[in-house]
Amino acid sequence: MTDSRYAAKPWLGLLNDAQRAPIDPADSLVHALRRAVADTPDRAFLAYFDGRLTYREVDELSDSVAGHLAARGLERGDRVAILLQNSPHFVLALLGAWKAGATVVPVNPMYKSGEVGHVLRDGEVAALVCSDRAWESYLRDTAADSPVRIVLTGCELDFQNRQDARVLTFERLPLAADADDLTAVARAGHKAPEDRDAGPADIALISYTSGTSGAPKGATNTHGNIMHNAERQRTGLALPEAPVYFAMAPLFHITGMVCQLGACLNSAGTLVLAYRFEAGVVLDAFAEHRPHYTVGPSTAFMALAAHPSVTPDHFSSFVNISSGGAPLPPALVEKFRAGFGPYIRNGYGLTECTAPCASVPPDLEAPVDPASGTLAVGAPGPDTVVRIVDDRGAEVPFGEQGEILVRGPQVVPGYWRRPEATAETFPDGELRTGDIGFMDPQGWLYVVDRKKDMINASGFKVWPREVEDVLYTHPAVREAAVVGVPDGYRGETVKAYISLRPGSDTDPAALAAYCKERLAAYKYPRQVEILPDLPKTASGKILRRELRSRPQG
Repeated sequence: MTDSRYAAKPWLGLLNDAQRAPIDPADSLVHALRRAVADTPDRAFLAYFDGRLTYREVDELSDSVAGHLAARGLERGDRVAILLQNSPHFVLALLGAWKAGATVVPVNPMYKSGEVGHVLRDGEVAALVCSDRAWESYLRDTAADSPVRIVLTGCELDFQNRQDARVLTFERLPLAADADDLTAVARAGHKAPEDRDAGPADIALISYTSGTSGAPKGATNTHGNIMHNAERQRTGLALPEAPVYFAMAPLFHITGMVCQLGACLNSAGTLVLAYRFEAGVVLDAFAEHRPHYTVGPSTAFMALAAHPSVTPDHFSSFVNISSGGAPLPPALVEKFRAGFGPYIRNGYGLTECTAPCASVPPDLEAPVDPASGTLAVGAPGPDTVVRIVDDRGAEVPFGEQGEILVRGPQVVPGYWRRPEATAETFPDGELRTGDIGFMDPQGWLYVVDRKKDMINASGFKVWPREVEDVLYTHPAVREAAVVGVPDGYRGETVKAYISLRPGSDTDPAALAAYCKERLAAYKYPRQVEILPDLPKTASGKILRRELRSRPQG
């Protein structure tokens, strides 16, 4: 029964006193770093295989990066793109850029040249930080057709000596003549520029996310957006003092950025990095570092559970485990608990609301809707207002489905230099998520479908038109439509339906390979089906919904 005190926000009855209490977050993560340096300078902030960097060391190294960027002409408000995996280099570049007064543009290192080029040009990026291998293999040419004028490269073999061949499968390259070495820059002892501190309203990140029309758009996550959610994570997870976080989600993704790096730094904890996800490496890190918290997509937990060497002891140190970015099947939650002990807590958020806007409180378990079998994604925070509305914008009763709308201090002010898209997605500052869901009388939120055509493959968002645009460059393709189809491992996978030009000859494998060469690995279609014609409306618009309903072989 809902507490009458919380009639307007029924989910407040699901939260404890600590979670409901007002918060006063720092202005930015740079300010949180300075507080941690003052309080615990010699505590390990970053653990990377057998390497350790203390809070004092990270502060000094990132100061030097900031000083170098400023000396190279980077000005306050300029954009710095970071295209790296989970290593200390990412954190040093991020904090260094912020100390220089810049806005960071995190870029998925799986992106191919065309995808990166769009981000560099659209964001008017002045500086690029990437691996030495990416610079030599394709980013040099990509950056040449962009505003980038400062380049720092790093080799992720730095800051550790273990050389784990399961993930660190590369060798150090000779220093490039047209790029500066990030590690050398960080160790050079430069002083950070003065008077460039950011305030809560300043843009911290431009996080590119695919939309319903056009190319990917940059959500403008402010320092205040980040700090609100980082502080709510700190106060709401019930972790011990000096918590240890394992970075399972990539730091370039808003979940990894806020729920791992941001929350850990704001808690003066230790962040364990392991370059990229590899189940055996992750399990070894669990055994070595004994983390208290991690967050990742359901597919990651499936992979960990299936590893031949996994035991319950690998998870015995965890106080809280969260899942987000991909649907979490109730069966997986129960199977994981039965096999290894921890209960995986669901969560829900978007780039546009700076990661979480709903999560399962640490002392509760999410209910399963008996009608649909859907696991609740959690309860909104105390500062957040979630509404469910119909197509006319009217709020619907409890239990009735509609579009999920979110208002709160974690919602971004809009998209980077896209006023029309901002007005459409954030009318009066309220985020129209495009997701379909409902809320029960107790305040539990359920997500059951997506209004948009977005495909969610293992937590990565794929916009169909982006794949279709690549397919349309193939000489044999006449029509193309891309949809998400159910996949037992990835949640959804990308499927392309194609009709061919008269007289053309190709096959599904060749079309999939064509896309794989031009798109990030999670975007290219794993399934391709060639049809004589694609279904259309009377006006000629291809009917994706009809393709989605076709029997899958």
